[in-house]
Amino acid sequence: MSHHHDHAHPTVSAKPMSRRSLLKALAASSVAVGAGAVMAPTAASAINGSAAAAVPTVSGGARLVPINRIGIQLFSVRDKVSSLGFRAVFEELSRIGYSEIEFAGYTQGQVGAITPTEIRQLLDDNGLRAAGSHVNLNLNNIDAQLETAQILGLPNLGQGGAVASGRTSAAWLTAANNWNIMGEKAKAAGIKLYMHNHAGEFNFTTDTNQRIYDLMWENVQRDLAYFQMDVYWAHVGAYLYPGFKPIDYIKRDPRRFPFLHLKDGKLNPASSNGYDIIEFGEGNINYAEFLGALRDKGQRYTSWEQDNASSTAVAPNPVNSFGNAERSYQKIAALRG
Repeated sequence: MSHHHDHAHPTVSAKPMSRRSLLKALAASSVAVGAGAVMAPTAASAINGSAAAAVPTVSGGARLVPINRIGIQLFSVRDKVSSLGFRAVFEELSRIGYSEIEFAGYTQGQVGAITPTEIRQLLDDNGLRAAGSHVNLNLNNIDAQLETAQILGLPNLGQGGAVASGRTSAAWLTAANNWNIMGEKAKAAGIKLYMHNHAGEFNFTTDTNQRIYDLMWENVQRDLAYFQMDVYWAHVGAYLYPGFKPIDYIKRDPRRFPFLHLKDGKLNPASSNGYDIIEFGEGNINYAEFLGALRDKGQRYTSWEQDNASSTAVAPNPVNSFGNAERSYQKIAALRG
């Protein structure tokens, strides 16, 4: 750790606080007591009396995603990680207001080599927390991946791609068994192992005609490996392979879902998926209803993800993944239930 950080508070960067960071710090401190509490005059005067405008009074119920639990899956801004590097990306995401980072690999393109220890320092410098990570996991690399996860301070370690290929029950049963073995190691390390879904996990096995998600549900031990529901892909799954509602899985056993992907989709009958991925708040997935149906709101990690954020924008916005990230953050922060 560099010398000038010796006396700094570990979660507060040494650089001057931005207005938004100050607001976040004030909101997290005892100044704001309970939802919609009026900030003390001293806090308001500290930011030129603009606190009321910047911290809106909560209306229409409590926040569905607590302000300090809004995370981002870095895949959404992978073009920026590759071209600008982690330092610049973390600075911008912190400015926008994100609190938690879910990784999509630990490299930064042409910007240069970086170690997990250095990434951890950049997180700390920007007041960000590691929330999770998408890496390809197997019995041979799980020990090394857990070591990296501990350096980064990850409470959760996951995989973004399907944990098995094909649709035979044997392939998925093997995967369930492997994830139980890896999950045992993760649990011993104090980390929750999780698997992320696309639409295919809601299809049926070719030999036993069981919904693959149900097969995994029954064969993955609930205290060893967990699910990260990508809400968008679960909706696509319900469109392609009907007969379930995504929310019902979470309501059946909320503790099996420590992590959600908040990804929006716009209905498109012409698309084979029934939806197109779009920035948050511009689609047709009713997140206020979805999140409002969960009684343990605020108890799980959430990552905004938009696979195409670097290549698409809702008019008249210019194509810029940071722009999508900022507008999506604001829409998630505004969700009330």
